[in-house]
Amino acid sequence: MHERERHRIILSAIQEKPVVTVQDIAELTEASEATIRRDIAALHIQGKLRRVRGGAEAVHPPQLGNLAARPFKVSESINIDRKRAIARRAVELCEEGDSIVINGGTTTFQMVHFMSARRLQVMTNSFAIAEHLVKHSKCTVSVPGGAIYRDQSLILSPFDNDAIRNFYARRMFIGAQGVNALGIMESDALVIQSEQKLMRQAEELIVMADSSKFDRRSSLILCPLENVSTIITDDRISDEAATMLAHAGIKLITVKPMASTEKEDSTSAA
Repeated sequence: MHERERHRIILSAIQEKPVVTVQDIAELTEASEATIRRDIAALHIQGKLRRVRGGAEAVHPPQLGNLAARPFKVSESINIDRKRAIARRAVELCEEGDSIVINGGTTTFQMVHFMSARRLQVMTNSFAIAEHLVKHSKCTVSVPGGAIYRDQSLILSPFDNDAIRNFYARRMFIGAQGVNALGIMESDALVIQSEQKLMRQAEELIVMADSSKFDRRSSLILCPLENVSTIITDDRISDEAATMLAHAGIKLITVKPMASTEKEDSTSAA
């Protein structure tokens, strides 16, 4: 990953929580901890953040009340080749006229690039997904009521009396913070509440998670593996993780990361 992109991710990450560690940023960027320390030192000199022991903090700390979920801009470009390939395969599962739910996330967002010519009934709690589909597709788009969380590009509400309960879907597509034997992991209670409401409206739950998600843990469980019918991931998934999914009775679909020319073609088509 280029230095400029690492710096962008670091600066976005410190707006998510008051202090981020070198280890956290190394995981986000897939760079060495030594490289991240140099990046933090450079940004500290530029006055863009404050270097602290073991990590960095924002010059102007984020306001309280933000979601624990990682900001959209932080995650958007991480493992983008894998996310695009997973998203393309997810869209291929949809038949013309299907009603589907697409949960907000950077992997699920990549689906929009392959939906420009499709006619689907879409419910989404993602402002970014809804905006793109309205402008660049023939899909009918519905969104739930609630507040817009700008950093995550999510529309969330703690109340039950929103448009979700009147929408029925054949499939729901979700991303994940992590996948392990305990289930599908998420990092924010309000996000989980929103996702679980959406899940009740769909026949089938499809999880879109690149192979790095099988090595990650989070503090909260969205749902057990038994609730998942299919997981789409890339071909770097470990044999151990694939065996875990097989024992849980989950259909596993693996894809190869998209080449740069394929990404350009899909983007121009959208």
